[in-house]
Amino acid sequence: MLADILAAFRAPAPDRLTNDDARLALTALLVRVARADHDYAEAERRVILRLLMERYGLSEAAAAALRAEAEALESQAPDTVRFTRVVKETVPYEHRETVIEALWSVVLADDRRDHDEDGFMRLVVSLLGVNDRDSGLARQRVQAKLSK
Repeated sequence: MLADILAAFRAPAPDRLTNDDARLALTALLVRVARADHDYAEAERRVILRLLMERYGLSEAAAAALRAEAEALESQAPDTVRFTRVVKETVPYEHRETVIEALWSVVLADDRRDHDEDGFMRLVVSLLGVNDRDSGLARQRVQAKLSK
């Protein structure tokens, strides 16, 4: 499956991916944002695991396997644009804010925001077609949850 999705990413106009492939692409995007500051912290890995369990109803073992597969995909994928294209094509606009919230959850998992993470988030938000205001509101919602 990893080879198929990598081939789809490398194609100039990738074919429509399956739901499993889209889930893998979204998870790889979460991994990519976690690695944006060149420090893939344990706290970020735990947040990704929790998000996968909650979002997809996976067991901890299944979520860990998906994260591991996404880590391999992320390290081999050519660019972020193709990840976001897959997410944009498979996630309706009204649900993309939850994607942005998930991304902010990963960014804020280690209790600090890095310049590289902020820059990456601006890029991803734009590529997903979500405006800065909605991204800011999503970040504030995540911060409010974390401060409880």
